Amino acid sequence: MKRQANVRIKTLKIDGIDVGAREGETILELARENGIHIPTLCHLDGVSDWGGCRLCLIEIKGSNRLVPACMAQAEEGMEVFTKTPRLVTYRKMILDLLLSERNHVCAVCVSNGHCDLQSMAQELGNTHVGLPYLNPSLPVDATHPYFIMDHNRCILCQRCVRVCREIEGAQTKGAMGRGIEVRIIHDLNEPWGQSLTCTSCGKCVQVCPTGALLQRGKAVGEMVKRRDFLPYLQMMRED
Repeated sequence: MKRQANVRIKTLKIDGIDVGAREGETILELARENGIHIPTLCHLDGVSDWGGCRLCLIEIKGSNRLVPACMAQAEEGMEVFTKTPRLVTYRKMILDLLLSERNHVCAVCVSNGHCDLQSMAQELGNTHVGLPYLNPSLPVDATHPYFIMDHNRCILCQRCVRVCREIEGAQTKGAMGRGIEVRIIHDLNEPWGQSLTCTSCGKCVQVCPTGALLQRGKAVGEMVKRRDFLPYLQMMRED
């Protein structure tokens, strides 16, 4: 009979609630296990976290720094706060930055009504954008026979990059540039339709939180994403 490995449990508080965490567990994972909601856009079950969107920022007692919950590991005796006025202000400001950097016009978007960015704005109460719009003129890559990439609606969450690398294993997608000039690219910045590594699996399209990646032939409000398959694919790859 095999002996079970000893699992070290750490005790801490999240919003005044006593919780127990396993070794290496993040605050975001722990919060979700205990029914505590922390908003996020770049997190995706089944792939690695990278702390890109910063919407899951939390406060930790004894520290002035705000840290992303998806990257912060639970520690013994830690006291975490997820809904302070400071955090609400920062999250609304981050969402304003995301909405103002690209061209998000919901009324003509294929993901209208099925968009994580749109839902997050409703959740946080962002009724308008308090920053000037940059209104960039960005390209639309329609070279792929099945899918389209609209850089105007991309929020650079890199879900597509991670699912392509970690689930499909193709490593077709990547990121190029710095700051607001970052763009999602294919291979060595080639048109998507000319990629020699893309398998046309469509996983990247399904995990995109906005209308940046879409299937051809979809009209306004018709692009509904499916993501329930990811945790199962991840488990099968690990097995």
